[in-house]
Amino acid sequence: MDTPLPLVTPETAPFWEGCNQGEVRYQRCERCAEVQLIPRALCSRCHATALTWHRAAGAGTVATFTVVKRAPGPFRDRAPYVIALVDMDERFRLMVNLHGAQDVAIGSRVRIVFRKDRTQALPEAEVVA
Repeated sequence: MDTPLPLVTPETAPFWEGCNQGEVRYQRCERCAEVQLIPRALCSRCHATALTWHRAAGAGTVATFTVVKRAPGPFRDRAPYVIALVDMDERFRLMVNLHGAQDVAIGSRVRIVFRKDRTQALPEAEVVA
């Protein structure tokens, strides 16, 4: 069974277009400098509309992770797999699948890579030595 693809909306389109180009994009408020990953029309801190898109370097640190051994529905045949929350160097948090689970620990440095799934590239993380 295929992986369910994300629903691309006008607000999330720049993020998903970036993934297809091999980059993680995030928003920053030009008024208060708040960084936000979840695309919105307004800043989550000051509610300004002066949001601009930026490209992340693609590196971060594992904040936490879990090993999924019994997965739901379309992911059932992929278990076990690892999901991690990564604190990106640009001050936002990204939830991704993680490769190299045998080498992961909280605090591990990772880089973001992309896996093409039909029409959409999806971000994933790999532990760096």
